[in-house]
Amino acid sequence: MAFTGNFMCTSFKVELMKGVHDFTNSSGNTFNIALYTNSASFTAATTAYTATNEVTGTAYVAKGNALVNVTPTSTSTTAFTDFGDSTWSTSTITARGAMIFNDTAAGDPSVVILDFGADKSSSAGDFVVVMPTADSSSAIIRIA
Repeated sequence: MAFTGNFMCTSFKVELMKGVHDFTNSSGNTFNIALYTNSASFTAATTAYTATNEVTGTAYVAKGNALVNVTPTSTSTTAFTDFGDSTWSTSTITARGAMIFNDTAAGDPSVVILDFGADKSSSAGDFVVVMPTADSSSAIIRIA
């Protein structure tokens, strides 16, 4: 099975209610972004990081990159948070999508699944995942 869209994981929503995730900029949890091939099979029911079908390549290590948290805020009735862009420098990678997960919490719980829509590649260059604008209509994580 291949990537089939972008998802906020259902388990993440429950874990928010339990206080598992802390997105505070400097004192919160560490969140990672891991890259996956088109063979990965993720849905909203995905619950945790897995190494199965994770990409391999020059300048890529298992569990991907740690993300830089942007402290949560709100506009009107929508709360949101985001992360800084993530770069694998001088890399040779082909990825179809990614998973953001909490690398600090027990079991590496998943947060969101990102479908790039097609394979994206770098060849001895930068592979960059550009995060959307951190606002109430575009941020990577929004709760309305």
